[in-house]
Amino acid sequence: MKVGVVGASGYSGEVLVKLLLSHPHVELAAVTSRTHAGKALAAIMPALRGRDAGLRFVDSDPAALAASNIDLFFLALPHGTAATYAKALVAAGKRVIDLSADFRIADLATYQKYYGEHHAPELLPAARFVLPELTPPAWKTEAKLIAAPGCYPTSVLVPLVPLLRAGLVSRQHIVVNSFSGVSGAGKKAEEAYLYCERAESAKAYGLVKHRHLAEIEEQLALRTGAATIIQFNPHLAPMRRGIATTITVPAAAGATIDALYAAWREAYAATPFVQLLVAGETPDTAHVVGTNRIDIAAVHDARTGNFILTSAEDNLMKGASGQAVQIMNLWSGFPETAGLI
Repeated sequence: MKVGVVGASGYSGEVLVKLLLSHPHVELAAVTSRTHAGKALAAIMPALRGRDAGLRFVDSDPAALAASNIDLFFLALPHGTAATYAKALVAAGKRVIDLSADFRIADLATYQKYYGEHHAPELLPAARFVLPELTPPAWKTEAKLIAAPGCYPTSVLVPLVPLLRAGLVSRQHIVVNSFSGVSGAGKKAEEAYLYCERAESAKAYGLVKHRHLAEIEEQLALRTGAATIIQFNPHLAPMRRGIATTITVPAAAGATIDALYAAWREAYAATPFVQLLVAGETPDTAHVVGTNRIDIAAVHDARTGNFILTSAEDNLMKGASGQAVQIMNLWSGFPETAGLI
């Protein structure tokens, strides 16, 4: 199957390119970049020397891509830009997996509140938000446009959704603290992301109204059947890759740590990329970077009556490109782990 990556020179695009060049069931047929059009892929990504398949960057022209013989496109583009490409590609019958936020939020008013104008609102009803471990499988035959989840939302939804569904935790007073590597901000030259500014430094940002909050709360409601409000506190950590999330949530009356783990085992028994750690052990970003795995664990604090849930993932793999390839595999009938293990 021929695939293409639009916006291949960013962090997520680069990881996608590396995964797809090694994938046993696809041919990477196009990599686009307005900045690098005409240049050899290996010249911009020297790590790919000798296995770049002779690819060169082409210009990011929606009409030309829509007219190509490529079956499926990944959009590794900024929010707001991806919608323009999705419109042209979907109209041409291409399958599209979008890594931006343009189709993650079903409610147009909510999208506009957090992101501003939407450039293809007519596609929202056709888009499907797919977190493979939690989305019912009907999307595999229904969808033409997939919204891949955000990195922070994945780290929150995977541990929390099964517990809300099982009634083991409260919907009130949920506090989420997440720490992200600097690559989560994208590849851009800004003073705040210089090495000297970020090394030996950690800080909260985006408090009260981080953009991913809209996605998290909408998905919690859709996946668990009731509105759920959380306190989301993202932090920028002095590391290149990875997300560590800690969720403090009141335990429901009579809920035990054994019941919590039973709910997780039931939800994730057949999933290859969710790893349950024993109670009391906490996930470490160092152990998941470079993998498509998310590690989760929990403890019960008898003093406060809270469960403390923890997760760790690679923000560029399970939080972005790896998850997008996982979605492609399921959508195309390939083994779910193809190209990812």
